[in-house]
Amino acid sequence: MKKIRVGIVNYLNTKPLIYGLQRAPVNERIELITAYPARLAEMLVNNEIDLGLVPVAAIPDLPSWHIVGDYCIGAEGEIASVCLFSEVPMNEVTTVYLDYQSRSSVALLKWLMKEYWGIAPEIVQATDESYLREIKGTAAGLVIGDRALEQRRISTFIYDLGSEWRAITGLPFVFAVWVSTRELPAEFVKMFNEANAMGLQHIDEIVAENPFDVYDLKKYYTLHLSYHLDERKKQGMNRFLQATSQKDSECYRLPLTGKL
Repeated sequence: MKKIRVGIVNYLNTKPLIYGLQRAPVNERIELITAYPARLAEMLVNNEIDLGLVPVAAIPDLPSWHIVGDYCIGAEGEIASVCLFSEVPMNEVTTVYLDYQSRSSVALLKWLMKEYWGIAPEIVQATDESYLREIKGTAAGLVIGDRALEQRRISTFIYDLGSEWRAITGLPFVFAVWVSTRELPAEFVKMFNEANAMGLQHIDEIVAENPFDVYDLKKYYTLHLSYHLDERKKQGMNRFLQATSQKDSECYRLPLTGKL
């Protein structure tokens, strides 16, 4: 049987979801392919993977989509690893560098700056890791993932995008979901879902397997991150897509499957 190509992100925040995918029985049915979030979206569009942990902001780019399973990368409030970092207060920022690895976080930041923070700095799209060295003076930077946890030790001002979204909307935020462009067999989806759930039952083991002295991973996994894709998170996804889409917002009352 041909293996299903599953695109994953090798950030610390995905370890609980990946834990079960690396184990039987689902590991015999899949091939894991690693890339950063924005790249996974491209790979799904180009049919380089069959299923991927894709940024929510990339969903409108897909010709069709199927949200697979009941798990996601989400936050009820403070996420800790998706932040705008600077050495000066927000109203003194003149330039913002955007993380090249991100889609959802970039869209969310642009919306926050325009609609709620009321700032209009010069925007620079980063293309590699060198932009991290430019976060100084009046230049700020959006950083996601493990690098954001490290940047917390460096920057004076930290604006957490999960917290900002929650304060404005009252809703949780979903950064990425499992998405396929075609319907997958029901028995596989069930197996895949069970594999996702497995890691959430082994958080202590995952923390022990991933030593990280920069941030308390137990706190990160249990306080900051929220993995279950419940109805409130789906509401948050819809609100985000409505807010950031240039298309008719009625397109984004997000069902489990859809076409544009």
